[in-house]
Formats: sequence, C-alpha cells, structure tokens
Amino acid sequence: MIKNERQYLITQAQFRKFREAIEALDSKTSDTHPVLMKAQRDALKSQLAELGAELTEYETLRSGKLRKLKKSTFQELPTELIRARIARGLTQKDLARKLGLKEQQIQRYEETDYASASLHRVYEVIKALDIEVREEVILDYGN
Repeated sequence: MIKNERQYLITQAQFRKFREAIEALDSKTSDTHPVLMKAQRDALKSQLAELGAELTEYETLRSGKLRKLKKSTFQELPTELIRARIARGLTQKDLARKLGLKEQQIQRYEETDYASASLHRVYEVIKALDIEVREEVILDYGN
C-alpha cells in the first residue's frame, strides 16, 4: 500500500521501468526458450499489474471522492486509518500537526501498522481524521 507522496513517486517510477522492461522484452529477439520468455513476461506483467493497482488505489483515495471505505475487520483498522488519512487529503505531517506530534511519529505508526500506538492514540487519530469507526462485539460467536 502506498502511504505517502514519496512512495507514490517511487511506485510511479517502478511502474514505468516495468512497462519499459516489458516493451524491451517484446521487441527483442532472443535465443531464450519460448517457455522461459513467457514466464519472464508473465512475471513482469504481474508485477506491473500490482503496481498499477497500488497507484490506482492511492489516486482514488487522494481524489477526495470517496465517502465511505470498505467494511473491514478490527485487524484491518490500521490500514483503514491510513486510507482515511489519504482520502481526507492529509499528509502524514498534517495529521501529526493535528495531534501535536512530530511527522516521524506518524510515519512510525503507519510503517508498523500502528502496532506501537496505544488504544487512546488510535482513538485520537480517529477523531483527528473526523471519521466514524463501527465495530460489533459479538458474544455468541457461532454457537
């Protein structure tokens, strides 16, 4: 997942390089066995598709057009907080300012999927992002 503009620019550059590598592979004649050539081309195309999907997700979030993010589990909350920050048009620095923290602290939280953040801090992030998080507590778990 792309979490900031720096990663976005790096991913764009990687996307271009993979696209160029595929074009170069398609245009060159080789003594390599056709099965190996196909495997190499498929691997490059697969990586290109993954990078493209990451770019599209980031661009969609950044567009500000999303009003609701997907339903998620509690385990996915860290990723959804990052997606919500991007969708709100906030940089890591902006969020840090809202919370009275240094940008590096937000970078650490996001890099580790908020593993070191207290529950209180996660609540503060939710409030700073002005989002609503819903979660059910189910007592009768499948019985």
